[in-house]
Amino acid sequence: MVNYCPECGGEMTYISLTKKYCCKSCGLYCTGQELNDEHDKRQNFDDEDAKAARRKEYLKWYLSKK
Repeated sequence: MVNYCPECGGEMTYISLTKKYCCKSCGLYCTGQELNDEHDKRQNFDDEDAKAARRKEYLKWYLSKK
């Protein structure tokens, strides 16, 4: 499983000595749980943006037909 940095999108490497992940690009240092939580937050945020965009498009279409 390849993890990606929530900050820059770089590849995260696992450091077994500290049991944490470190980004190869920006140096972000976090635990696996923090990494999963951040990805979940970002995914939910993206879903909400997509829903809002669809609502705006529908509203624009609906109002143009009236």
